[in-house]
Amino acid sequence: MNLRNIAIIAHVDHGKTTLVDALLRQSGAFRDNQRVAERALDSGDLEKERGITILAKATSVVWKDTRINIVDTPGHADFGGEVERILNMVDGAVLLVDAAEGPMPQTKFVVAKALKVGLRPIVAVNKVDRADARPNEVVNEVFDLFAALDASNEQLDFPILFGSGRDGWMSADPAGPGDAGLAPLFDLVLSHVPAPAVADGPFRMIGTILEADPFLGRIVTGRLHSGAVRPNQTVKVLARDGRLLETGRVTRVLAFRGLDRQAIDEGRAGDIVAIAGLSKGSVADTFCAPEVSEPLPAQPIDPPTVTMSFLVNDSPLAGTEGAKVTSRVIRDRLMREAEGNVALRIEEADEKDAFHVSGRGELQLAVLIEQMRREGFELAVSRPRVITRQDAAGRLLEPVEEVVIDVDEVHSGVVVQKMSERKGDMVELRPSGGDRVRLVFHCPTRGLIGYQSELLTDTRGTAVMNRLFHAWQPWKGDIAGRTNGVLIANEAGEAVAYALWNLEDRGPMIIDPGTRVYQGMIVGIHSRDNDLEVNVLKGKKLTNIRAAGKDEAVKLTPPIRMTLERALAWIQDDELVEVTPKSIRLRKRFLDPHERKRSEKARAAG
Repeated sequence: MNLRNIAIIAHVDHGKTTLVDALLRQSGAFRDNQRVAERALDSGDLEKERGITILAKATSVVWKDTRINIVDTPGHADFGGEVERILNMVDGAVLLVDAAEGPMPQTKFVVAKALKVGLRPIVAVNKVDRADARPNEVVNEVFDLFAALDASNEQLDFPILFGSGRDGWMSADPAGPGDAGLAPLFDLVLSHVPAPAVADGPFRMIGTILEADPFLGRIVTGRLHSGAVRPNQTVKVLARDGRLLETGRVTRVLAFRGLDRQAIDEGRAGDIVAIAGLSKGSVADTFCAPEVSEPLPAQPIDPPTVTMSFLVNDSPLAGTEGAKVTSRVIRDRLMREAEGNVALRIEEADEKDAFHVSGRGELQLAVLIEQMRREGFELAVSRPRVITRQDAAGRLLEPVEEVVIDVDEVHSGVVVQKMSERKGDMVELRPSGGDRVRLVFHCPTRGLIGYQSELLTDTRGTAVMNRLFHAWQPWKGDIAGRTNGVLIANEAGEAVAYALWNLEDRGPMIIDPGTRVYQGMIVGIHSRDNDLEVNVLKGKKLTNIRAAGKDEAVKLTPPIRMTLERALAWIQDDELVEVTPKSIRLRKRFLDPHERKRSEKARAAG
């Protein structure tokens, strides 16, 4: 059968996974009466809840006697390590762009990678049925983006389709017709994307996607570069530097057929298959026949820019809500994650029972923490810190990001002011239609930690921020951090409504009445810039004298809810977030007040 391998690449929420649903349905991959979940490829709970693709996934459809392998890639730059590997597996790409928003920072990131490996993308302008759609201007913006990324003449001569993935149609005309469905896109893939190039020689394949299966063990997905692979075949695994990692036997060869993975008797060169049976081979390693001695070249992966510490939970409530609390099980889980996620780096810290976990951004690390807490882990995590490096002249460099903020014009002033306070330099300001403006800044990564929630507050929830790694630049100097101190519990017990009511003039609370607290736990935000120890256990004194008036019921202001991402961004360096399957608590790193004072003195002296 003829083959085509394509990736669908786009910015977050531009409709990749919804388009894949329509492609599967119209190609006959589902029965007419088959019940299929919306966004079928977003299989993880977190992917469904957040509406984003976190892990790349493969599927396939058959159109006019040609099998089209489709890889759905993440749109968020924090998960860009997935995208960089996927592009080695495919010969073409469908670039999906929102008809109103146009190309966004993550679009730029993925397109740059695709052009660099020589792909010739098909541009599909999605959501043309939006009221604020501007498809023709968006096509011009895509052309300008390609030109800015040094695309070749062949890449600049890209075919264009307009349509709606949700309604399941594509056409060369923005107005339709929609009655042809997605046939124009299928036909364009067959005519524009080349068949996979096949090399001569024995079996060779680069591992691209890694996952664990409870029955089959480690499963590695990749495209066969040459030869064929069959069950029970002996293969070896070579690292990128040519070292022999292991020799083993393939127990199962799996191919993608619609949403299912089916066992096949043989995988041939050019096809995308998954193999099981090897215990050490990982992403970017070469899986090959025993006679092969040289590994295949693999794409380099961009380095991490943000790191944070994962510590064993040592609070007084440790072990009361989670089953996995020891450093050994936490270490095993982190090492297992690092095997499949090449953008993560795990290092054991000098201090006891701690690990440094480095990644692309706060969202990537927050997703890992959320997955771990759902699996029953308890741990404490520190505030994210940026990774710095030194250049040849010995200057300190830090990561700087390109930040694109779409906001209502009336709120643009406060955005510019806040970004300048965070050492952001504005490089572009232009209207984006509908009384909105698009602001583009170059801002240090550490200045953006915690800014998302502040931006939404300043703009009444109307701003949309997107960010992308730009370059390593000289250190920009100190950036002012959080201006408020915290309210710290001075005793262990259950918080009392009367005590919280009396403390309301000190600042807003972040806990409810009845919440279990301990000494050193953060219970509220101080209205001033210093930390204050408070008693949240103090009940109302009862007397045997009845009051003349009826006692009023205590009416509390609702507490501020701290989500995981908000908590990580809000805490200071001397604070931790305690994460358990049931709770997210904020605490001081040192729970004892005397230890806190000693550490402050040591920090001031140092």
